[in-house]
Amino acid sequence: MGLIEEKEMEIPVIDFSELDGENRTKTMSLLDHACDKWGFFMVDNHGIDKELMGKVKKLINSHYEEHLKEKFYQSEMVKALSEGKTSDADWESTFFVWHKPTSNISKVPNISDELIKTMDEYVSQLHKFAERLSKLMCENLGLHQEHIMNAFSGLEGPVFGTKVAKYPECPRPELIRGLREHTDAGGIILLLQDDQVPGLEFLKDGKWVPIPPSKNNTIFVNTGDQLEILSNGRYKSVVHRVMTMKQGSRLSIATFYNPAGDAIISPAQDMLYPSGYRLQDYLKLYSTTKFGDKGSRLHTMKKMVDGDSSV
Repeated sequence: MGLIEEKEMEIPVIDFSELDGENRTKTMSLLDHACDKWGFFMVDNHGIDKELMGKVKKLINSHYEEHLKEKFYQSEMVKALSEGKTSDADWESTFFVWHKPTSNISKVPNISDELIKTMDEYVSQLHKFAERLSKLMCENLGLHQEHIMNAFSGLEGPVFGTKVAKYPECPRPELIRGLREHTDAGGIILLLQDDQVPGLEFLKDGKWVPIPPSKNNTIFVNTGDQLEILSNGRYKSVVHRVMTMKQGSRLSIATFYNPAGDAIISPAQDMLYPSGYRLQDYLKLYSTTKFGDKGSRLHTMKKMVDGDSSV
């Protein structure tokens, strides 16, 4: 009897072009399932100019080759690895850019005017997409559509920033990770990644799921710790890592839609269970709603506890 080949997990793909037609309900359900059961998914037909996305990747790859590659391979970490030594480090060459509430892109060392202009155009489109996605998530969670946007806003609004990373070819991939296992601290992460070189892996059901390179400039999305808290644990942040490769240098442009530093984060009140009630009051409500929807019963109980006079 032959071995049964394990089927590779099919990562959810959300087609945003389906949100404006007869398949909207089905697409919203798929989005909710992806956020609830996976914590990561691909988005196609996202409305962002794909030629612009390709130009961003091309210019950042050139910036790395001209200004960062030599410095990376001369680092102490690379020298130690060549001697077979490992350390608590990540095999990555990175720089950070803040876009909102204020931009620091012009202060990135050696950055060209063309890259600044192209990145600004891309980020402007990506920010609109992030806000749209947050509204769709709110709709699926039963929240006011601007709840995430408002919850993330401090005095100056949500933070929008990008981590640009290259994961260079590694001579000893068995000794070091590109990026060690972690969850993301922020809210919604929007990744424009390499279209050739793999390496990103997410943990699902105790197994590492390899994320394939993004063909046709799809956007890879995952949810961070703050969204897990805001959704009262329904949309969980997921552990992921980047593996090193002996051949191929992987590009990662991860943009974060995050709460402001002074934002006050807490579970959305509408997501919380009723609490602080007497059991006899619950049983009284239960006796008249036993064969109805449990969710409606809990919602009614919560309103009673909160002192809603309309109940």
